Amino acid sequence: MKNIPRVFISDDIYTGVTIPAPSDVAHYLMRVMRRYDFLAFGGGAEYNATITSDGKTIIIGDKTPHIDPSNEITLLFSPIKRIDDLLNMATQMGVAAFQPVITERTVANHVNWTRMQKIITESAEQSNRNSVPTILPVKKFSDTDLSNIVFADERAAYGANLPITAHGAKRVLVGPEGGFSDSEFAALDSAGAVGISLGKTILRAELAAAIAISRVLL
Repeated sequence: MKNIPRVFISDDIYTGVTIPAPSDVAHYLMRVMRRYDFLAFGGGAEYNATITSDGKTIIIGDKTPHIDPSNEITLLFSPIKRIDDLLNMATQMGVAAFQPVITERTVANHVNWTRMQKIITESAEQSNRNSVPTILPVKKFSDTDLSNIVFADERAAYGANLPITAHGAKRVLVGPEGGFSDSEFAALDSAGAVGISLGKTILRAELAAAIAISRVLL
């Protein structure tokens, strides 16, 4: 089973449905993988599927017993230069949704979100997920609900005594390369957001996101 290609088709697929095969999917299956059978997934479920010999139609077969390993975490993050790495790693860790947040020190204000969607789709296919994370509309930090949030708190690197886990949290926030500003820390503290330590060193934002996610999955 592990050698059968997995392809995200749609969040609205079910046994017995036939759909037109996207040209890129047909090329991948027939020219790259050289096979007609594959695993189609979407909406949290996985199905056995085939593509017709002319490459025009996908037929969704029986649902497989594979359970979606994804979680319910929404990652709030400041767009960064290496945003593709951040999204790739977080998708592999099962994140359900991404919420871009523009902070005072955000440097990557112009992101090709169509390309980012393709990156997380490919990551979901490779990481055995049955779902693709949602990318939510970009928000300003000042417009973001900061309640019930766990955030990567770099103040731990400067001696602050902070918890290292926050098991069960559903919303995780990581800042930009330059960290949160004093006013943003004040807003987080005022809203009752929980800062967690990622260690005594300052981490790259993409690594901080992965570690922060792992700290709420413990």
